[in-house]
Formats: sequence, C-alpha cells, structure tokens
Amino acid sequence: MGGCPETRSFKGISEFAASPEKVSDYISPLLHFAAEHVPRAKHKETPLYILCTAGMRILPESQQKAILEDLLTDIPVHFDFLFSDSHAEVISGKQEGVYAWIGINFVLGRFEHIEDDDEAVVEVNVPGSESSEAILRKRTAGILDMGGVSTQIAYEVPKTVSFASSQQEEVAKNLLAEFNLGCDAHQTEHVYRVYVATFLGFGGNAARQRYEDRILASTVQKNRLLGKQTGLTPETPYLDPCLPLDIKDEIQQNGQTMFLRGTGDFDLCRKTLQPVMNKTNETQTSLNGVYQPPIHFQNSEFYGFSEFYYCTEDVLRMGGDYNAAAFTKAAKDYCATKWSILRERFDRGLYASHADLHRLKYQCFKSAWMFEVFHRGFSFPVNYKNLKTALQVYDKEVQWTLGAILYRTRFLPLRDIQQETFRASHAHWRGFSFVYNHYLFSGCFLVVLLAILLYLLRLRRIHRRTPRSGSAAPLWLEEGLPAQKIAGTL
Repeated sequence: MGGCPETRSFKGISEFAASPEKVSDYISPLLHFAAEHVPRAKHKETPLYILCTAGMRILPESQQKAILEDLLTDIPVHFDFLFSDSHAEVISGKQEGVYAWIGINFVLGRFEHIEDDDEAVVEVNVPGSESSEAILRKRTAGILDMGGVSTQIAYEVPKTVSFASSQQEEVAKNLLAEFNLGCDAHQTEHVYRVYVATFLGFGGNAARQRYEDRILASTVQKNRLLGKQTGLTPETPYLDPCLPLDIKDEIQQNGQTMFLRGTGDFDLCRKTLQPVMNKTNETQTSLNGVYQPPIHFQNSEFYGFSEFYYCTEDVLRMGGDYNAAAFTKAAKDYCATKWSILRERFDRGLYASHADLHRLKYQCFKSAWMFEVFHRGFSFPVNYKNLKTALQVYDKEVQWTLGAILYRTRFLPLRDIQQETFRASHAHWRGFSFVYNHYLFSGCFLVVLLAILLYLLRLRRIHRRTPRSGSAAPLWLEEGLPAQKIAGTL
C-alpha cells in the first residue's frame, strides 16, 4: 500500500505535474524497498495501491491523469505486484476521512465481535437492512483532526437522520458515507453510516492568516475613516488579544506592514475569532454553515489529532483526556504571561521537546481557535468528557493509510487466495480420486473375472474325472454342501 508521501524528506508526486514521465522513477526506490521485504513468490498476490490526496486534488484533471497513467504503465513492467487500474487514483477528502475513521476504530478494536460487558454499545439502524429492527454493537469513536490548512470531523451516525429540507438532504448525501466492512456484501449488519466533513481554511495556520487579513482590512478602513495611525508604526501598534502579553509581531501584505503588540486576553480573543468561523444560527449546522447530523454526546467518544493534541500538550502539557475548564484556565494563564517569561521558560526546556518559538508565539491564538471550533463550531458542550487528544493510539501512529488498506482489501483477504488454492488442490484431489477409483474398479473387475475363469477350469477338470453315469450326482452336490461354501474354497 502506498500513499502519496508529503513529508519533509519525500515530496509529493504532485510536484511532477510538469514532467509526469518521471513519477514512476521517483517512487521506484519505495517499490524496490517493498519488493525486498515481500517474499518473491508472494509478489503476484500482494496488492499495491497508490492513493493520492490533497496535493494531487488541486491539480487540473489532465495533469492528474498523466501522472497516474505513467504509474500504471511503468510499474507493471518492473514489478510483479497485484496492480490494476483501480489501484491508482486520487481520492476525495471524504474518502480520506472515512479511511482515517476506519483506521482508528480498527486499532481500538471497535470492529471486533467479542462480547465484553465493559465495552460501551450503541443502538444502530443499519443502512440498507430489510429489517427495521435496530441492532446493538460496539460504539465507535469519532475523530477530529486540525492541520495547518484544514479541519476535519468524522463520526458514525447510528440512527436514520431526517432533514429540514430537500436541499439539506442533497447536501447531506455528499457528507454521509455508507459502506460495508464485512467480508460478505450481503451481510448488512456490518454496514456503517459515517459523517465526514472537511473545512479548508479552518486549520490552525490558515485560520491565523484569515484572522490577520481581517484585522488588517478593518484597521486600514478605521484609520481612513477616523484619521488614526493604528498599526502603522511600532509606537502605535494594533493591540492583538490573541498574542501573548507584550510580544511584538508584524503583518506584511501587499507592500503594507502592520505592527502588532499582544495583550494576551484569551476571552477577548475567542470573541474576536467567532466571526471567522462563519457559523450560522441554523439548526444542524457547523463551521461555514455546513450540515452536521446530531451527535449523541452522552454516548459518544472522540479522539483529537494534530492541532488538537499540539494545543493541549506541547506547551500546556495537558494532552490526553480533555477538560474544558482546566484547558481554559491554563490557556488564560499562558496568554496573560509576559513574552519575556515565556521565552525564559522555553530556554530552560520547560515545554515539549518539539515545541519551537513559532508554537510559543501562536499558542494563545491556536488555543482559542481550537476551543471555539470544538465547542462553538461543532457544538460540543463545555462539560463534554469523552474527548482524548492524542498523537498515537496504543503507541501507534494512526494514519488514514491503515484504514485505506483495510477497506480496499476487505473483499480480497488472504483467505480468498487460500481458498482458491484449496479449490485448485481439491479439484486436483477430486480428479485424482476419480482416476484412482476408476483403476480400482477395473482391478476388482479383473480379479473377479479371473476367479470365475479359474473356477470354470477347475470345474471342467472335475467333470472329466467323474464317471459319465446318469445316476451320479455332481461333486458339488454329493455331500450336500451349499454352492456358496464350495465357491469359497476355491
């Protein structure tokens, strides 16, 4: 399984949009690595998937097609993996979210059918089931993921949902995914209904950029109307409540420079950020007015990744079980602390090892943004107790690629290959049995025929020795012996 890598050490294949013929050569080292670790005899039955995400999604369709064609043409020439046309594609954000959801719930064991009294269960109206009766199965976990550019939410919708309008229903169809995780497409008890929504521009860094654009535009307008000089010089800075106390910062845009100074007011920062979320007052909506089905908060569990974890752990050291009251207090204290003190603490190594100055600088903003997105954007109550922020689950990094390989191979498990092998060997055995039985029957027939011939020859000799007298009885009746017994003596 290969996802399109977008790490610092390995650029994404979308970088080859102008030279698609170089793509297969570029990823060849990865495939050679896989070929060395997969037994040679198993290559033909080992599926290879190349699934591409955001970097490829933003390319024109013609460039996407050229890159995929190069992969589909060249890879089969040099490698014997099971690699068909459907194994290389650009997946949607919705698919990526579903795969991430599958991955974490697999790691958590939520798809297992082992009964455990300690496990929370949920009542589910199975989509597509002919029976209207609900079933009980393990409660799955939802995921929240806030990166630098986008924010994503995914969770199971166990109950059939109703819509306020046909327009809302049409929108919901693009956000709800129904899929079967069973090994039999006809077993509907393994069908899951999952809501997945991705919000571009709502990641931590993108939100900060939009926030800065907003305050720059509004400040310039106020300066023009009121004749002020706010932000135009270091002596008259814009007072930013979302930056730590007394820190100095600058915004540079279109040749303009705006000077900022932090006031470290967490509550005011939250209030200032609310318009940036573009949340409407309509029911069953979240960020940007996007439809969101109801969440049963009393019987649900969520894991927060990326910025949800960094915001709680890197500086505040509160990763794990989330508590809104404790987080708010810690965030307020951090924002209100002078930048000079925060720098001193940083130099003394009091924060997480991977926390850098950029993290310290925007921790106040990102804490407020995360809080608002979670509680106001997604409408989680402030007393919600079942959010865990995490970098790993059971000491494993949970990637969407795990869910992708599980989903893609659910109807192609190794046991199918084994069954085909068994069928082939069984067919050979049945053919062998038929031939073997045929020879056995022929052999038995020859033995019986030979016995009959020997018996007739013997009978003929006896008949010749016996006097030809009409009153004489045949030997096999003289002593009153049954014919069966005589035959047995031969």
